Amino acid sequence: METGEALIRVERGHPDEVELAAVVAVLLGLRPGAEEAPEEPPTAEISWWREPDAYAAPESWR
Repeated sequence: METGEALIRVERGHPDEVELAAVVAVLLGLRPGAEEAPEEPPTAEISWWREPDAYAAPESWR
């Protein structure tokens, strides 16, 4: 690690490296220009199970 001006400062307590990493991850996620989550969840590309004519059992009602 480089020595220099600190980017964050702990006011109280003695956090360990994992706790500091968690705080830094949250702060980086909140910064302007951070990648936003997509509005719609991605859809599955597998459509074989939705097609009605994909398979019909010999004794099915179709």
